[in-house]
Amino acid sequence: MGNDIQVSFEFFPPKTPEMEKTLWASIARLAPLKPRFVSVTYGAGGSTRERTHGTIARMLRETPLTPAAHLTCVGATKAETDEVVREYWNLGVRHIVALRGDPVTGAGTKYEPHPGGYEGSPELIEGIRKIGNFEVSVSAYPEKHPDSASADAEIELLKRKVDAGATRAITQFFFGNDLYFRYLDRVRAKGIDIPIVPGIIPVLNFAQVKKFAEMCGAHVPQALAERFAGLENDAETRRLVAATVAAEQVNDLRQRGVNEFHFYTLNRSELVYAICHLLGIRPEAGASAAAA
Repeated sequence: MGNDIQVSFEFFPPKTPEMEKTLWASIARLAPLKPRFVSVTYGAGGSTRERTHGTIARMLRETPLTPAAHLTCVGATKAETDEVVREYWNLGVRHIVALRGDPVTGAGTKYEPHPGGYEGSPELIEGIRKIGNFEVSVSAYPEKHPDSASADAEIELLKRKVDAGATRAITQFFFGNDLYFRYLDRVRAKGIDIPIVPGIIPVLNFAQVKKFAEMCGAHVPQALAERFAGLENDAETRRLVAATVAAEQVNDLRQRGVNEFHFYTLNRSELVYAICHLLGIRPEAGASAAAA
């Protein structure tokens, strides 16, 4: 059953030696599942940019994985951004996740384009396409990005991204599958035909995910909160509940015709590995399933 299902994983660049160890153990654990690609997030500012670059370079050197590099318009001129794109091309990267990025002044504040930088993601995509024939993934928001004027404006923006050359959209995480399918209907009605891949976040830490959800406008159903209630100090049960919740969501999407999933791993492999197993995605016989 797993053969026609494709998965991709998202990681973020580590900030400490301890986080670095966790990241590479997770990558070693998930690599045998042969994901379509593995994306590495990117923050504004020099140090996180370097970490993203370093993580991707190491992935290309030491693993068989196909990396996708995140890129934003934030905090850089067009020339500086183009330079990063050329560096990725020269490294061997052929897939970029192109995003506007969060305001330099912090989430929730008004976004101002960098003077001399790309205005937003459609312009960034055009710039990327001029430099190389990259595959370009973009973000999509089933529940509307907090900065969008309306759901229609949101879909208009997605259309502009596709017209600029986007080849795939990955959604913000969501917990109600009907939200995704309603969004898909609206997107298709506008003539947008690129894959809209559901982004799935396994809820290992409910409080943390609730905070993420508030920042990006994703609804957390009361029923989900109730399932994690009282487990704050019970990590073992919380893991089992988290696996159950994610498996139910993914299986339902699967039964309704979805065959590609993007997992926000938060640099942890256990839950994602278990969910992939349930989807029928297993390492090939002989490939090590143990963590490195």
